[in-house]
Amino acid sequence: MTIKLGFVISEFNYDITEDMRKLAKRHAKFLEAEIIQEEFVPGVYDMPLAVKKLLENKGIDGVVTLGCIIEGQTEHDEVVASQSSRKIIDLSMEYDKPVTLGISGPGQTRLEAQERVDYAKRAVEAAVKMAKKDL
Repeated sequence: MTIKLGFVISEFNYDITEDMRKLAKRHAKFLEAEIIQEEFVPGVYDMPLAVKKLLENKGIDGVVTLGCIIEGQTEHDEVVASQSSRKIIDLSMEYDKPVTLGISGPGQTRLEAQERVDYAKRAVEAAVKMAKKDL
């Protein structure tokens, strides 16, 4: 059975998220998973609506989120991370499909975010494993 995935990719910090996207696509191919649809959103905070739309598609077995949250001079990064991840978990439970967190941060520098591009690979791996499970 081929696992069919949807990707939601943040355009904010595009230089990093595009590298994440490329790595995620290569790893999905390696795992013999098919990427059915990719949705681009302005930032991580904007992901839940796109995740929901993909989860409503009966042809998609799981959703991979890709993004990075870089620390600024305020606690904005913490708010974005906590609210977005909470809603992503809620959507996974509501639709009974895996939604994996390929989002690095908060509290990281741009250099640290570049070093964590492999979160994309981990998120694809988790989505495929969870979609294969008969929970």
